[in-house]
Amino acid sequence: MIRVEVAYALPDEQWVVPVEVPEGATLEQAILTSRIQERFPEIELKSAKVGVFVEFDNRSESRMGMPLPKGVVRVYKRDSEGRAQFVGEDAIDHTPKNETVRLKLGDAFDVTAKRKQTDFRKLAGTSRYNYVYEAAFEVELKNAKKEPVTVSLLEPMPGDWELLQQSHPHSKEAAGAAKFKVPVPAEGSATLSYRVRVKW
Repeated sequence: MIRVEVAYALPDEQWVVPVEVPEGATLEQAILTSRIQERFPEIELKSAKVGVFVEFDNRSESRMGMPLPKGVVRVYKRDSEGRAQFVGEDAIDHTPKNETVRLKLGDAFDVTAKRKQTDFRKLAGTSRYNYVYEAAFEVELKNAKKEPVTVSLLEPMPGDWELLQQSHPHSKEAAGAAKFKVPVPAEGSATLSYRVRVKW
């Protein structure tokens, strides 16, 4: 998974939306997942790259739990024959034990997400601060890897929200976010669908 923050700033308003998308997702897919473009339709989707991040806790339970000196951390992954393959690297600052370490490893390319809104209905309200609406979304996930993956999708949910239908169970990660874990088969695809009712 890659964890990104989709940010957009105007002179009088700034939005930052944390998003988890599968490894290989494009900038366009991260922006669509964040739903920030619904608020700012002028965003140009093709102007930047999406990075791959790895995050871990520097705790003894993670076989760490020691002060980490400032420097470069290189990440390797074993291939199908057990050999270490270089995945990426990033520089860290001095990091005390029991803190989270976040590394940017590069750009993603082999698991993608395509999100679309399939329905929208305004149910009540006369201003932007007292309305109720329902919206439905689908996220198609494709996995080009030779092994299955589980994709964690962090879907922003504005206002007072309630999921009415969902193809996969969710957990409430924060007041404004639902997290779905979607298994995607090797060299295959899976689709997350859900309908949400939002009250402002």
